[in-house]
Amino acid sequence: MELAVYKTFETHVEEILDLASRAGAALLGANIDYRLIGGTAVYLHVGQVDPEAARMTRDVDMAIRRQDLSRIPPAVLPHGFELRHVAGVDLLVDVRNPTHKRRVHFVFAGERVHPTDLEPIPEFSTPDHALRNVLLAPVADLVRMKLTSFRLKDQVHLQDLDAVRLITPEVEARLSPELAARLAQVRASR
Repeated sequence: MELAVYKTFETHVEEILDLASRAGAALLGANIDYRLIGGTAVYLHVGQVDPEAARMTRDVDMAIRRQDLSRIPPAVLPHGFELRHVAGVDLLVDVRNPTHKRRVHFVFAGERVHPTDLEPIPEFSTPDHALRNVLLAPVADLVRMKLTSFRLKDQVHLQDLDAVRLITPEVEARLSPELAARLAQVRASR
């Protein structure tokens, strides 16, 4: 039983990383800049420090520039994706396996995801790593996004980043007072 669970998890990780890699290759091939964000980005950052502390997520999130959205459909079709707008969200669907788990969700750099968000998605910084054709958002940007969203899963992601000491004093120094207060709240809840 234990081996079957491990194999299932391993397959899921490979599927998510393949999805991110294929989407990243499609975007880069069309000179569309993006950053991998969300739980998959947290997983990759944490996993580089301590693979046993990394938690995988269900899907892939990427930040793009709004002006690039119209260039995406022809860029992704040869890679097996279709751009769709569903329930107010722009996303890529894997046409070979169009389940809800095989999607890439887009948010827009420099814009708020929700009007009530404290801050917008950060503009693109230099990616920390290129892994499997994936441009990974820097930890400082991820921390700002997670503190802005501040859902329970975002708080868990922040705890994971903090547990492996990726939230450094330099990252903290760049936070607004409101986001710094939220980080203190996350740390106090451990």
